[in-house]
Amino acid sequence: MIHVMMRHKVADYGRWKSAFDAHLNTRKANGEVSCRLFLSVEDPRDVTIVFDWDGLERARHFAASDDLKQAMQGAGVVGEPEIRFLEDALTVRRSAAD
Repeated sequence: MIHVMMRHKVADYGRWKSAFDAHLNTRKANGEVSCRLFLSVEDPRDVTIVFDWDGLERARHFAASDDLKQAMQGAGVVGEPEIRFLEDALTVRRSAAD
């Protein structure tokens, strides 16, 4: 499993979120398996998404696509996004027994 971390600022979170939701089928068709969305506690317009992707090459292809660039521009993304491709090194799940 490949993880894609994408961080960027948005002009208006509500507008961006609507566009993000509308782009779901395109992301899934290009290999997205799941995602988690985070907002900065200091600035709710600072958005970080961690996607799970089905493969590195498909993730890189999608991240570089004109479709994604156009969708981000239309959604009100401000500036260039920071995009990182990650793989699991360690997962620890805590429980009450720890």
